[in-house]
Amino acid sequence: MTFVPQRNTLNPSIPSTEPQRLYLLVTCHDDHNCFFQMKRSFFKDGDVEIAAFFPIYRYLVDRIMNNFKNNIIFRGFQSKNYQYVLALVFAIEEINKNPYLLPNVTLGFDLYNVMHSDMMVIENPFIWLAGLEEDIPNYTCRKHSKSVAVISGTSVAIQMGTLLELYKIPQLTLGSFEPLLSDSGQFPSLYQMAPKDTSLAHGMVSLLLHFSWTWVGLAISDLPKGIQFMTDLKVELQKNGVCVDFVELIPATENSHSSVHWPYHIQIIKSSANVVILFCDTDSLIGVSFATWRCVMTWKVWVTTSQWDFASSEKPFLLHSFHGTLIFSHHHAEISGFKNFLRTANPSKYPEDIYLSTFWSLAFGCLFTGTSCNTLQKCPLNASLESLPPHHFDMSMSDGSYNIYNAVYAVAHSIHEMLLQELEMQPGNKRSKVAFSPWQLHPFLKNLQFTNPAGALVNLNHKRNLEAEYDILNFWNFPYGVGHKVKVGKFSPYVPHAQQLSLSENLIEWATGITETPHSVCSVSCSPGFRKAPLEGKPTCCFDCTPCPGNEISNQTDMHQCVKCLDHQYASTEQDRCLNKAVAFLAYDEPLGMTLVFTALCFSVLTTVVLGVFMKHQDTPIVKANNHCLSYILLIALVFCFLCSLLFIGRPNTATCVLQQTTFGVVFTVAISTVLAKTITVLLAFKVTAPGRRMRHWLLSGVPNSIIPICSLIQLALCAIWLGTSPPFIDTDAHSEHGHIILVCNKGSVTAFYCVLGYLSSLALLSFTVAFLARNLPDTFNEAKFLTFSMLVFCNVWVTFLPVYYSTKGKVMVAVEVFSILASSVALLGCIFVPKCYIILFRPEKNALKGFRDRIVSKETDVLKSGS
Repeated sequence: MTFVPQRNTLNPSIPSTEPQRLYLLVTCHDDHNCFFQMKRSFFKDGDVEIAAFFPIYRYLVDRIMNNFKNNIIFRGFQSKNYQYVLALVFAIEEINKNPYLLPNVTLGFDLYNVMHSDMMVIENPFIWLAGLEEDIPNYTCRKHSKSVAVISGTSVAIQMGTLLELYKIPQLTLGSFEPLLSDSGQFPSLYQMAPKDTSLAHGMVSLLLHFSWTWVGLAISDLPKGIQFMTDLKVELQKNGVCVDFVELIPATENSHSSVHWPYHIQIIKSSANVVILFCDTDSLIGVSFATWRCVMTWKVWVTTSQWDFASSEKPFLLHSFHGTLIFSHHHAEISGFKNFLRTANPSKYPEDIYLSTFWSLAFGCLFTGTSCNTLQKCPLNASLESLPPHHFDMSMSDGSYNIYNAVYAVAHSIHEMLLQELEMQPGNKRSKVAFSPWQLHPFLKNLQFTNPAGALVNLNHKRNLEAEYDILNFWNFPYGVGHKVKVGKFSPYVPHAQQLSLSENLIEWATGITETPHSVCSVSCSPGFRKAPLEGKPTCCFDCTPCPGNEISNQTDMHQCVKCLDHQYASTEQDRCLNKAVAFLAYDEPLGMTLVFTALCFSVLTTVVLGVFMKHQDTPIVKANNHCLSYILLIALVFCFLCSLLFIGRPNTATCVLQQTTFGVVFTVAISTVLAKTITVLLAFKVTAPGRRMRHWLLSGVPNSIIPICSLIQLALCAIWLGTSPPFIDTDAHSEHGHIILVCNKGSVTAFYCVLGYLSSLALLSFTVAFLARNLPDTFNEAKFLTFSMLVFCNVWVTFLPVYYSTKGKVMVAVEVFSILASSVALLGCIFVPKCYIILFRPEKNALKGFRDRIVSKETDVLKSGS
């Protein structure tokens, strides 16, 4: 433990007047001395140098303050991140060999490891600035630093950006684009190499929709970048109807990893969501908190980014929780020569690279020898990076390595432009040594745009930085135990919406035990014929399936509302489609139509037969006594009454619709007015017996017969008015019978129809009343009782008709009207003429005038006797 006075930053020779501070200098050791004797940096000299801070190895330190020492409880070499070192070396060697870019200047680098710890992440940047490990920040023991730029990860840039800003040192980040770092007011010296990830959320949601995954979980790093991505993703998910079951915020540093709240991610394990979106930053240690999951089979589909390489592992595996993961990786061009460079890289080629030697010993089982730990023994003769499985070292250039490669070229191009500008301004100045301050590069970096050796455009101006395109990779566990990534699709925001996502599903290998495309929904999709009914208090993706109501359909899955079929259509039994209704009407060839036609024809023939019988026996007393002319008129009217019912049967047309009601009204008016005339005739014949009375003159002059034309003319006038104002027309009834459109005759003017029907009812009521008054007159050849009974039945038929008619629909309504016509006609025919036909045909002895006269004389004698 050493007390070190704080120096004045402006003039180190002047002691500070502030109180002295205590600085604890600690040296760490354990049994593996070579590992902990590893240098903090890897240095390559050059005229101009680039400082780099990469997370290459890590360890956790348990500080025991009582003993003033640290206890190392964890260590690990991040083989994935070591590719960053090789990408840096490759880019610098390529530039140094380029005769056109910095031809007289050599590039070097000063590489440091950084720790994933809130307290230790800026430890090595302090050492780099100070020059010695024992010195304090803001005071340097180095005579001169040749580093003109810094390349680091996003989290390092966030924590040390303010510190480096004091020196105006350009900082270039290798991680994913961070909106927080694009604030030129807060970080004016920082440049992000990665393209913008503004379309990442849209791309992931497009993938979810492609597989119909609507129930997902989120595992997001707790860094600002993760929180911002989660916000953007939730907006995109809600816009497309995808629901979030849980949000798990994962610690991103070792310090938070060691927290007691970390341990098991219970939400992820217990969730019913089979798809989890996992997001972290490039240099985040989110993988640490999932490290123990390699052999925990969760059978979930993980959708993540290439910034988190879960495939890195120190040992092969047969079962892996992340097998089948879908990875969004920045699409970038292939760097020519990089894979060949990786093939030839080994400790003998770069003996000064202690990181490579350490990696070699871990990967191939080599042993360090010597007190300085700089010699390897017992290594395989054919050892190379290419021989390692992908989970140990991936030969494909990662996103971070590609950004490092572009960052080195960006620094080289800016130096090149600056030197050319100085040469143009001072053509005679030939300096043998390159010397300039880092801040002088900013004018060139701010608007730098160049094409890298792979032919890709690189732009450091974040305002003109393009959105990223993504390759979609699938993590395979094939061959078994050796995982590698296979490109299965692509997402580009620069093509039409329907073509942005392209995917080869046949190349996707899902997690172990999953033989078909996984499903991830809160509720099973509602099949056609059902609609979604939201569950109270649940997300919109959780619902019940409710059958569509009558005559409504849903022809797609997961419809929110059923669609009502058009009037000329009806819903199928499954209620998944609308079918065209069949046109129907009361046809002649269907049983009901045939029955009614047969009945109408039979009774019309029977009425004709009765008419023939009456005409044949027209001279008999029973025919002559009741005005045989009126009987003929009534029988002929009844024939038409029976036949008019045929107008209601068959396919309606304009003519039949007009004739139906008018013919019915007129012929029944003739029939009823004839009954009224017969009733008045009977009444006059029996009541008016005194000679010379005017009523007797009416009877003898045939006044009752004039009732028929008068009543008929009135009905004809009503019908003419009806036809002139709103005549009947063809109409359809689409609701009475399921699956059918009934062709019916619309009555047009309902008022006119009720006027015709009311007039007919008035005549019937008048006829019934007159017949009722004449019912007790002498009954020989007197049909008053028959007329009364016939009109009673007639009125009962039509009084019953109205409620039944309006309580039925479609063809049944038409059949009810036809039946009423036939029933009322049969009542008139049966009650009036059947008894007379019986006497004429079967009891002819009663059809004699002699009997009638004897009874009249007998009655007159009785009257005289009673009078005396």
